[in-house]
Amino acid sequence: AADLHLPATIAAAAPFQHERGRRGPGLLLQRADLRAALREGREGNLVLFVVDASGSMAARKRMATVSGAVLALLRDAYQRRDKVGLVTFRSAGAELVLPPTTSVPTAQVRMAAMRTGGRTPLADGLLLARRTLAAERVRDPRRRPLVVLLTDGRATVATRPGGDPVGDARRAAGLLATDGVHTVVVDCESGFVRLGLARQVAAAARAPVITVDELTVADLTAAATA
Repeated sequence: AADLHLPATIAAAAPFQHERGRRGPGLLLQRADLRAALREGREGNLVLFVVDASGSMAARKRMATVSGAVLALLRDAYQRRDKVGLVTFRSAGAELVLPPTTSVPTAQVRMAAMRTGGRTPLADGLLLARRTLAAERVRDPRRRPLVVLLTDGRATVATRPGGDPVGDARRAAGLLATDGVHTVVVDCESGFVRLGLARQVAAAARAPVITVDELTVADLTAAATA
């Protein structure tokens, strides 16, 4: 009864009132006249930035770029029903700096406190991203996940003592692909000696690669909304 669409029900019954014998006020309804209100939802995206905040790259400049992109995405998140989050990895582990949100003030406060420097636990960042997406999938299974990974691929911290940091990163990226998560890798490697490690991680995640020498807010926003 709560989903009864009254105007449509009346419109379905009205043409048959005479043949049903109606002579006074009111409306003679039959079960076939009943119409339900169908609510059409619009799926939103969950854009999760996963960013290398270690000392292996120009971290402070990169963080400023990511902050601008996240805020740009949030400004029209209400219209798109998107949520945006941010995972960073540095030193000995990864941190969910910005849990998925549509709140611009919350994003501004959280990102202002971001820290940079230290080693590069890339696998930990990807695994934390996976756990974050899994938790969000329980809350809203219809929301489409997208990971935007910014890294040069030069992982230096393994998930276990004596392990292979780059191999661990590839395996963690492969888990995202297994989960059906769409990933975009922004290859931030620079300099004359380039190892192509970010491309290896992208291959494991079945992700396209964007190569940019100077990251801009427009680059990241375009990658996230493609």
